[in-house]
Amino acid sequence: MKLEDIANVKMGLVLSRKKAEMEDEEKVSYKLLTLKNITEEGVIQDLSFDQFASSDILDNHYFTEKGDVLMRLSHPNTAVYIDEEQSGLLIPSYFAVIKINQDDFLPEYLAWYLNSEEVKNELERSHAGSRIPSTNQNVLRNLPIARIPLSKQQILIEIWKLHLQEKNLFKQLLKEKEKWFKGVSDHILFGTLKEEAK
Repeated sequence: MKLEDIANVKMGLVLSRKKAEMEDEEKVSYKLLTLKNITEEGVIQDLSFDQFASSDILDNHYFTEKGDVLMRLSHPNTAVYIDEEQSGLLIPSYFAVIKINQDDFLPEYLAWYLNSEEVKNELERSHAGSRIPSTNQNVLRNLPIARIPLSKQQILIEIWKLHLQEKNLFKQLLKEKEKWFKGVSDHILFGTLKEEAK
């Protein structure tokens, strides 16, 4: 089974076609999803979004909707699931928009699956010989997709969410340990220097 069998794939907006060059050309400003907003794990960071000054009012299909899966078209080809909070963001052309059209696939599962090692390796093979590795719609449409029961898809999603929480906790713990180590080492170093200065 291929991605095109379960979903529609299209590209985001080529921004240069609608960018207002002069202030008086700007009709409307939109929140823009950029590469900096996506983590390697396939999560949208709650950073501030760039603003895009458009010379025209844009069609709805250029904006994120709950249930969409976006995939970065350049390395590392990260996929991200769009939930309610991230809907309404302008999608640039360096993302593909994947909309599932089958009831037996969860979009969160598809995003997780597209971030798997197997898919990353498949995409790397398709980039072989390219100086600038980039993925196009045809490559995406022909990606093999593993069909598993909905119940197992849900289990994978829950395990993935727990895994992400655990990673974030480890990162926080590491930051706290770094602060602790700096505090202790500064105390030992500068405390010793003060003692010697007496």
